[in-house]
Amino acid sequence: MRPDLVIFDCDGVLVDSEVISCRVHAETLTRHGYPITTEQVAERFLGRSSREARREIEAELGRVFSDDLEAQLVADVLRSFAESLEPIPHITAALDALTQPVCVASSGTLERIAFALNRTGLYRRFAPNLFSAEQVAHGKPAPDLFLHAARQMGVPPSRCVVIEDSVPGILGARAAGMTALGFVGGSHCLPGMDARLRAAGASVIFDDMRQLSDFII
Repeated sequence: MRPDLVIFDCDGVLVDSEVISCRVHAETLTRHGYPITTEQVAERFLGRSSREARREIEAELGRVFSDDLEAQLVADVLRSFAESLEPIPHITAALDALTQPVCVASSGTLERIAFALNRTGLYRRFAPNLFSAEQVAHGKPAPDLFLHAARQMGVPPSRCVVIEDSVPGILGARAAGMTALGFVGGSHCLPGMDARLRAAGASVIFDDMRQLSDFII
């Protein structure tokens, strides 16, 4: 199809951040009394906001975390990003090939999105069209964030294509009435992710950003 808007997830789609983020989340949660591995964080919470993850864990524990959990998590993630975050290979070439408007719709906070894009030289490609789960009532897999992004960009949902790397992201895009493409080229993607994204509703699966222009005319 030829969409009027291309919506990109950030983590794992624009920047190769998911391994870093899941590791930091696991370390932080473990310090706060909830032992969990990097792999378990990826399995349970990949593509979802830290707010949603916190609510689920607190309900499971029957107690709330200390007030400084979020601040510690943000500080640790941004510090790790500053040390080692890289863009997804060939993302610049993929963006150069697009003629449609683009925006970001991410489960991360606006601070984290901006930091990651600045660190990897992609900020100017998207600003000010950065949209975060913190701006809506319900994060992915709910459609709220994608509908918010489309509304702000003035494009009907049916004319949007979403690039996602997670099951919650694909589900949210499809629930919003948008076409979803599944990207499995991030360093966090394990065998079987392509099948999971397709089962969630991705119309196309690809692992090299240079392929993106083959699907978006």
